[in-house]
Amino acid sequence: MKGRYLSLAASGAALCLTAVTLTGCGAVEGLTGDNEVTLRVVAADYGDNPQNSSAAYWKDLAEAFQKENPGTKIEVSVYSWSEVDAKVAEMVKAGKAPDIAQIGAYADYAAAGKLYSTAELLSVKTEADFLAPLADAGKVKQTQFGMPFVSSTRLLFYNEKLLGDAGVIPKDSKGWQPKSWADLEAAAKKLKGAGVATPFALPLGREEAQAETMMWTLAGGGGYTDNEEGWSLDSADNVKTLEFLRDKMVGQGLTGPVEPGKLDRQAAFDAFTKGEVGMLNGHPTLMKQAEAKGVKFGMVQLPTSDGSPQPAMGVADWIMAFKNGHREQSGKFLDFLYQPKNVTAFTDKYDLLPATTSGYQAKQAATGGSSAQLKPFLTALPGSRLYPAGKKSWAGVSEDIKQNIGRAVQPGGQPAKVLEDIAAGARAADQH
Repeated sequence: MKGRYLSLAASGAALCLTAVTLTGCGAVEGLTGDNEVTLRVVAADYGDNPQNSSAAYWKDLAEAFQKENPGTKIEVSVYSWSEVDAKVAEMVKAGKAPDIAQIGAYADYAAAGKLYSTAELLSVKTEADFLAPLADAGKVKQTQFGMPFVSSTRLLFYNEKLLGDAGVIPKDSKGWQPKSWADLEAAAKKLKGAGVATPFALPLGREEAQAETMMWTLAGGGGYTDNEEGWSLDSADNVKTLEFLRDKMVGQGLTGPVEPGKLDRQAAFDAFTKGEVGMLNGHPTLMKQAEAKGVKFGMVQLPTSDGSPQPAMGVADWIMAFKNGHREQSGKFLDFLYQPKNVTAFTDKYDLLPATTSGYQAKQAATGGSSAQLKPFLTALPGSRLYPAGKKSWAGVSEDIKQNIGRAVQPGGQPAKVLEDIAAGARAADQH
């Protein structure tokens, strides 16, 4: 998920897959029978190059569905994560919403009354298969409109060689298990003393600042919302978290040469795979990238401020169905999409986590290769906290965090003021 954030942004224009032709994104007149229905689907691309584009997955899925449902044609347009949300917004604004969209947020469309609920679409079996925390995150006022597509949790990655050379990991040790932020600070100081360019990468740039910030606030005993799901961005715990990052990590020169507010997640990942970063928070995609460059790494839960247990952050990307008069056909296609074999085919391809209980159990049962490495992420998923995606203000809050949170952790920054401003905007948006 790009920040959402599982996705690997793919460049280029949309990849158009039409059931009856590959010459364009529109259905060809005369090739659709009077009683046939064409479902228009918009999806995000999780590939990082044309060879592993998600377009191939959707093409195979559409063809398999059409064989079982000859009265329904599936037309899929796949866009990069950098443009897919905007494309759907443009289509909705023009009165040409797709039947189904797989994008990063749903709540604003649900609040506007444009979406079918999952109860109107899915079979009981499919609806009940969603992992509980993901299903709950797809609800607006207790009604589920957002269907989780894939999910992810985050872990702290560390470079085994760099930490070993710096004396953080004893030579006879089988790994490293920091318990608190004091352990992170001490390790980062040793790495800095050993000449590591970036002891701890802190990507608070536009690409995924909302994710990095949420990870830290949860670990600090706070988070974006309280137990009643009201905004708590400006809580005392969150202020203390940003003060720790400002004073102990950034202020002591432990986060490298690039200002956190100007460091994007993929740039931090790239530096890690080059052996320039000692520690950083990452999702499953980083495993493949690091392995491809021969970097030996370990993964642990991000320590909490004082060592007490706190929930990890989870992320989900969403599917929604717009009210275009094709409720029955959309429901059938979504039931097909969420069959275990189809879920597994996608999550295996991109080393992501499933959003369904059946898919989760299949991943847990898998052994060897990347499936075994995914187990720490899977373990953290059921108890994780997700973005408050059910709030119609979330999209704006996320953008506000991306633009401003980096300033809060710079030397001389004012965490309390930055958080108060973001929280005020969030509460005002929810009242309109």
